[in-house]
Amino acid sequence: MQLPILPQNNVTVASPGTSPANESETGSSRGRYAVVSLGCPKNLVDTEQMLGRLDADGYQMVDSVEGADFVVVNTCGFIDSARDESMAAIDEMLTLKRDGKLRNVVVTGCLAERQQDKLLQARPDIDALVGVFGRNDIVSVVDDLYSGLQEQRTIFKPAAVNPLSDAMRAAVTPRHFAYLKISEGCDRLCTFCAIPKMRGKHFSKPIEQVVEEARRLGDSGVREVVIVAQDTTYYGMDRYGEPRLNQLLKELDKIDSIDWIRLMYFYPMYIDDALIDTLASAKRIVPYIDMPLQHASDKMLKRMARKTTRALQTEIVQKLRSRIDSLVMRTTMITGFPGETEEDFQELMDFVQESRFENLGVFTYSIEEDTPAARLPNRVDPEVAARRRDDLMELQQKIAFDWNDSRVGGTEEILVDAEMPEQENVFIGRSRSEAPDVDGLIYVSQVDPDSPVEIGQIRPCEIVASQGYDLVAAAT
Repeated sequence: MQLPILPQNNVTVASPGTSPANESETGSSRGRYAVVSLGCPKNLVDTEQMLGRLDADGYQMVDSVEGADFVVVNTCGFIDSARDESMAAIDEMLTLKRDGKLRNVVVTGCLAERQQDKLLQARPDIDALVGVFGRNDIVSVVDDLYSGLQEQRTIFKPAAVNPLSDAMRAAVTPRHFAYLKISEGCDRLCTFCAIPKMRGKHFSKPIEQVVEEARRLGDSGVREVVIVAQDTTYYGMDRYGEPRLNQLLKELDKIDSIDWIRLMYFYPMYIDDALIDTLASAKRIVPYIDMPLQHASDKMLKRMARKTTRALQTEIVQKLRSRIDSLVMRTTMITGFPGETEEDFQELMDFVQESRFENLGVFTYSIEEDTPAARLPNRVDPEVAARRRDDLMELQQKIAFDWNDSRVGGTEEILVDAEMPEQENVFIGRSRSEAPDVDGLIYVSQVDPDSPVEIGQIRPCEIVASQGYDLVAAAT
């Protein structure tokens, strides 16, 4: 498999008073390591936090396992395919270790948290296993391995009373955008989801802590901050007794060093008029909302314990679109949930046709151990679930392609992410309408040699063609 070995970025967003002690500053390193980071952006933030601590302690990150002494595999345990990918990555690293090409393999993250001793029993060659809330102990884990101490091979801690700070990060995203995690865990009890078992109950960072982390990102050169959480609209409920996302966004919108603020993982509750007014009037919050809805049949929503209905979902989508200019929406849906009938699926198809989401992803239901849905009767045949997924994506493809076609001839501001490999003066970017890694791309051609396109630049571009989910643009 092609592993997502993280590139060396050399950008560290450290807490005040800290100073990374990497090789470039000291002339030597305590050891070299590579990182495989899997899963969602929230997991990536955890990865960056671990890298920041390792860098500060004198370990040096390298771009390839060939030059590494040890590797950290930060795993995902969300659904079957994610667990399979994590296990394959672990196995590949353990093979390199057995061949003498790696000294140690450290496994962290959600799969480690979920399986704990089972994983170590199945893969005894793993040198250390670190759970989600043990991430800040990564340096002591590696130090013990280097000194030959292996008395404790596992570190699992309960969810912290106060949220872990994400200030000391070694960025692995391009330096012009970063993810900002505003809370951890989840209080939702959706019957299909094991995240509360892996990540614990919801707990929010204080507003002032989030604002300070965002300001530090902006000061380091980040132009786009992507807000992530397990449940963004629930932010503040645990800490303040009521949702405080609206207040947080007002404070973030004041940070002059940030150009774009993007919102991910909205739950369709706690979206009131005041929050919509803030989204509509903000200077830096882009008109883009990611709201995973999962289904539209009332029967399925009830069996999923989503605490909403199709009518309520339709109402909130329509209200958001009517009050936020040029709003782009992304959602995800599940097909093949236990008990889903053809009638339920047709309701989902009708809802997607009516709502015309610009971006939509579909998962087939995955049986998650120790979740209520795993015990539900009337399982749907996997082939039927896959057929429904394909039918829904075929419907969504036409919606997305039509939307992209409608953008041709217009001018949009594009954030330039990277150079196009092996094509001179062609770049890859995104507009306000595309979130990193999950939505389409915009290929930007440099037209005027006297006005070069640069990575990290926000550049007006004319959309000249559509290519399915992607667009082609010319820098103006």
